[in-house]
Amino acid sequence: MEANRALITLIAVIAYMALCVAIGLWSLRRTTSAQDFFVAGRRLGTFVTAFAIFSSTMSGFGFVGGPGLMYSMGTSSIWILGTIVISNIIVLNLVAKRIRLVAELRECVSLPDVAAARYGAQSVRASVAVVILLGVLGYLATQILAMSIVLQGVLAEAGVLREPSLALCVAISCSVLIFYSVTGGIVASVYTDVIQGAIMIVASTLVFVTVLGTFDGGLAEISRIVAADDRAAGGPWGTIGIMGALAWFFVFGIGVAGQPHIITKFMMLRRMKELRYVIPLGVLAYSVAALLWIGIGFAMRTLVITGGHPALATPDAASPEFLQTFTHPLLAGVVFAALLAAIMSTADAFLNIGAAAVMHDLPIAIRGRSLGNELAWARIITGLLAVAAALVALSSGDLVALLGAFGWGTFAAGLVPVIAIGLNWKRANALAANVAIASSLFVNFGLRLGGIRLPYGVDHGAAALLVSLVLFLSISLLTRPEPVPMDIEGVMDL
Repeated sequence: MEANRALITLIAVIAYMALCVAIGLWSLRRTTSAQDFFVAGRRLGTFVTAFAIFSSTMSGFGFVGGPGLMYSMGTSSIWILGTIVISNIIVLNLVAKRIRLVAELRECVSLPDVAAARYGAQSVRASVAVVILLGVLGYLATQILAMSIVLQGVLAEAGVLREPSLALCVAISCSVLIFYSVTGGIVASVYTDVIQGAIMIVASTLVFVTVLGTFDGGLAEISRIVAADDRAAGGPWGTIGIMGALAWFFVFGIGVAGQPHIITKFMMLRRMKELRYVIPLGVLAYSVAALLWIGIGFAMRTLVITGGHPALATPDAASPEFLQTFTHPLLAGVVFAALLAAIMSTADAFLNIGAAAVMHDLPIAIRGRSLGNELAWARIITGLLAVAAALVALSSGDLVALLGAFGWGTFAAGLVPVIAIGLNWKRANALAANVAIASSLFVNFGLRLGGIRLPYGVDHGAAALLVSLVLFLSISLLTRPEPVPMDIEGVMDL
C-alpha cells in the first residue's frame, strides 16, 4: 500500500472531483429561483448550518495556510485560533438572531439587502456590495490558490505530470469550481459541508495522533526543538511579536462578525430556535480541526530543523508534504479529498455572495431594480468572478494565509461597524456607515498597494478596522439620529 501512496491519493481526489460534478447536477434540480441560489430557500437545519459555518471559517485558509503560518512564524497564528470562543459569542449575541429576523421580514437574499433595510439608504447597500466584491476577490483567490497547491502536489507525487505548473492546476481547479458553483449555487455548497465536515474532524484527530508519533517526546519534544532553534518561534507570540499577534487576535476575534460568507449562513436557517445549537456545534468542530493547523505546521518545522525532511520550497507546502510523506496512504487520500471539499464549498460561498453583489445589489442601488432573470445572471457572473479570482491568485505572489488574512481584514474593517454594531445601536446612521466603509478600504488597500509595513508587525486589517470603528462611532454620536423603520426597530429591541 505504501508503494501506491500517491496513486491512492490521486484516486481519492479524482473521486471527490467527480462527486462535485454529481452534487452540482443534483443541486441544479433544487435551484429554481434566486432565493434558492443565494440562501438555499431558507430551509437549512441545525447540522447543515453549523457545518456550513465551520467549513466556511476553516477551509483552505485553515488547512493549507494555517500550517504554513505555524511552519514559518511559529506560535503567532495560535492567536488566530484563540479567538474562536470570543468571536462566536460576539456573533451569537450581536448578529445571528437579528440578521435572520431582518432577512425574514424583508425577504433579503444578501447582506447588502439587510444593510439597506437597517439604514433605509441605497447608498449603504452600494457601499456594502463594493466591500464584499473587493473582499471576495482576495479571499476567493485564497481558496483557489490553496486548492491548486494541493492539486499540484498530488499530481507531482503520482507522476501524472513531472512538474505540473501552478497555472495549470489553477485552471483545473477553477473549471471544477465553476461547474459546481454555477449549477448548484449555495445549495451545492452547504449540502456537502456536513459530510466533508465530519470527515475532516475525524481526519484532523488522526493526523494529530500521527504528529504526536513523529517524535518520541510528542508535542513537548516538537516544541522544545522549535524553541531551541528559534526562541521567538516557540515563545508565546511567535516570530511576529506581541503587537502583531494581538493585532491578529483583534481583527479575527471581532472581525468574524463582519464576514459575509459566515454571517449570511444564518439567513438560511429554517427555525430561529435552532440558533442555540448551531454556534456550539460549529465551535466544537472548528476546535478539533484546529489540531491539524497546529500539528502539521509545528511537525514540519521540526522535521526540517532535525533533517528529517528537506526544507520546503514554500510554507504553504507544509500540509501537502506532511500528508504525502508521513501519514497512512488511506488517511492522506481522505484528508486531501476532505480538504478539497472544504475549500470548494467555501469558494462556492464566496462566489455566491460576490455574484449577489454584482447582479442583485449594485443594480438595485444604481437603478432601483436588479437585473432581469436573476438566476441566469447569477450563474454567468459566478463564472466570471471565479476567473477573476484565479487571475488574482496567480498574480498576487502571497502565501495562502496572508492572502486570506487580507480578505478577512477587508471584510472585518468594512462590515463589523455597519452590521454588528449597526444592527444593535439605533443611533448609527447611513453617513457613518458609508464613511466607515470608505475609510476601511482606503486604509487597507492603501497600505497594501503602497507596500507600507506597519510597526511591530501590526496587520493592515487591524489598523483599518480600528479606523473604521472610530469614525463610525464618532460620526453617529456627532450627527442627528435618523429614524429606524418600525419593523427593524422591533428586531433591534429583542
